[in-house]
Amino acid sequence: MQNANRLRKALLSHSGISFGAWQMLPGGNLSRTIARTGYDWVCVDCEHGNIADNQMHESVAAIASCGVSPVVRIPANEAWMVKRALDSGAHGIVVPLLYTADNARNLVQSAKFPPVGQRGYGSPFSMGAFGRPSASEYLQQANEALVTIVQIETREAFENVESIARVEGIDVLLVGPYDLGNNLHHPITSGDGEPDVELKAAIEKIRKAAVAAGKKAGIYCISGEQARRYADQGFHMVRLLHSLTCLVHRLIGLRYLSLPIWSRYPHSWQILS
Repeated sequence: MQNANRLRKALLSHSGISFGAWQMLPGGNLSRTIARTGYDWVCVDCEHGNIADNQMHESVAAIASCGVSPVVRIPANEAWMVKRALDSGAHGIVVPLLYTADNARNLVQSAKFPPVGQRGYGSPFSMGAFGRPSASEYLQQANEALVTIVQIETREAFENVESIARVEGIDVLLVGPYDLGNNLHHPITSGDGEPDVELKAAIEKIRKAAVAAGKKAGIYCISGEQARRYADQGFHMVRLLHSLTCLVHRLIGLRYLSLPIWSRYPHSWQILS
């Protein structure tokens, strides 16, 4: 199972860097299309995306069928949400809205089978996302094979980041820069998504806390240039592609290129005259 988890393999590789995409709209065909673009993982966003429970199951299976790790962002740190995501076959979960180390410990209890945690056993779907392990093999290997990712985006989580990072069973601390900036009163307002000096320092503090605890650090990016810079800075799990944003930008770009030059520049006659 661990070999089938492409995200985990990338995080444990020599470079330790993993690039992923983000799916906001439902559909197995969309999931497969994104998964075939060369990323290590695709996150099915059930927090802010328009993706219901049954659609999550379909997307997880579609992504895994392409040899890519399906990751699910659940809406909240609720045990039943953790169970539904992992029972679908997700290789990892992204959990928002943590505040304390106790929240992280409760998450581990939900995400791990006994004796480590209290996850219930019985899904007939989980194994299919890892090739052909038996139900017994999944039960025995899941605690080590799956990736548990917590978002650091609240003021409380930021203040408790060192203790959260030390919680056994947490694998990745993922920075949500927009909510983090809002909650620290340093919102990101520029179109290029660049944080101010104070927020940059806060982001680096989270990365250092993860590394100091022997964990991985992740971050949500909005451009290839930003993703490369954060990878060079030492982040390991880097979100690069947002399916809906890419679709909109591509459609706008194609429309722009199809217009006559005077339509692209309404006041170009002033320049040409």
